[in-house]
Amino acid sequence: MATTYKGFSTQAGSKNFRLTDFNLIKQDILNHFNIRKGEKLMRPNFGTIIWNVLHEPFTEDLKSVIITDIQAIAGYDPRVSFDNIIVTEYSQGIQIELQLRFVPTNQTNVMLLNFNGQTQTLSAQ
Repeated sequence: MATTYKGFSTQAGSKNFRLTDFNLIKQDILNHFNIRKGEKLMRPNFGTIIWNVLHEPFTEDLKSVIITDIQAIAGYDPRVSFDNIIVTEYSQGIQIELQLRFVPTNQTNVMLLNFNGQTQTLSAQ
């Protein structure tokens, strides 16, 4: 299969800086979630609200607001669609499970994001 998208990782400690297709898109999504909404210069609607609500009570209303925010993030990247979004609370913060669909090939993959409220870090699986 030919490579459709090519890019580079800027992650510290990465052995292979070259990313392609689904791996590149997942890194771009991860980068988007690492930015607080309003933090990016000249793009106040870029980023996520999740960092600002980590310490709020996890209610159904908050869950709905987070899902709406994630759907808006999905609209930024035409290369991928989010087929399913599951938002849950866990002991350290908020966990997001995204079922991603790589539009050019219809390939799917699950991405698990853990927003840790204690250390203000995001980890992905």
